[in-house]
Amino acid sequence: MIPKNYLEEMFALQQKLNDDTNGVGWENGYTKNNKMINWKRCIYMECAELIDSFSWKHWKNIDKPTDWDNVTVEIVDIWHFVMSALLEEYQANGRGDREKLILDVLDVQGFEAFTKEPITNHSTDPMELINDIESIIHGTTGFEIDLFDGLLREYFALARKCGVNLKVLYKFYVAKNVLNQFRQDHGYKEGTYKKVWNGHEDNVVMLSFLEGEEAPTINALYKNLEKAYAKA
Repeated sequence: MIPKNYLEEMFALQQKLNDDTNGVGWENGYTKNNKMINWKRCIYMECAELIDSFSWKHWKNIDKPTDWDNVTVEIVDIWHFVMSALLEEYQANGRGDREKLILDVLDVQGFEAFTKEPITNHSTDPMELINDIESIIHGTTGFEIDLFDGLLREYFALARKCGVNLKVLYKFYVAKNVLNQFRQDHGYKEGTYKKVWNGHEDNVVMLSFLEGEEAPTINALYKNLEKAYAKA
């Protein structure tokens, strides 16, 4: 697939997930249950979780290695909310349809580099990565948010430094999207969903299904999750 196709499929999946989870019309800022939506908060909270993948604490586990698998998961989680913020912006403020949005993302500074091979994650100082993450947090905690020259440009640069390029993002995004849909279908919003399956978080179980060169299809991955959850 070409870069545009990757974006088209991911944005379509995110639109469907948000419609199913929050109700059609969520772009107006409220869910079908009249709960306010704040995508900026979602982004900076996920960024905080990303920081916890690194050994940043000076008083505890100072030699703990970076959890690169979790780094990938958190980079993908942030992308869910970045796309959601963009979809809301274009719908609520009349900036254009999804096609226009995707074309604008393609034009973002740094996106072309993001389509190339990622930087080896071990070659970047973790403290530099944390500084980059905190820059995104800073950009999303104010009243206004610069979605393109700020958030997207910084996100693509950070993801690539963490070993994630467009193809890697797509592979793991689709898998996490399926898991998110699975969670919603099994009581996540109601609080009845079991997130730990036989001692392993569902994220870890999901990642185990992605091993090997060929990732499972959406339907196959969902069925694998159903089988594993039934044994949890």
